Amino acid sequence: MAVRIRLKRMGAKRQPFYRLVVADARSPRDGRFIAEVGYYDPTANPTVFKVEEDKVLEWLGKGAQPSETVKALLTKAGVIRKYQELRQGQRRSGGDQSCAPS
Repeated sequence: MAVRIRLKRMGAKRQPFYRLVVADARSPRDGRFIAEVGYYDPTANPTVFKVEEDKVLEWLGKGAQPSETVKALLTKAGVIRKYQELRQGQRRSGGDQSCAPS
């Protein structure tokens, strides 16, 4: 099952509000989802973007792919950089342990 982190549109006409959700890639945009991990309000001044970093990092670690828009938002919030640092740390520690004598 391909899992995506994407935006679910909510709000009234011309007043969009988005929830950041983890969903099966085959489900519709505003349909079923697995988990809610944040929200985004582009109409507020300034723009509001709240994300539960630990949940997003967990889903990225499980293989969830962010949509292009979500990836841009997560990059702006610094979550993608944190995820890459965690991956680099795991690779380094994993590589060091395999070289150590048993």
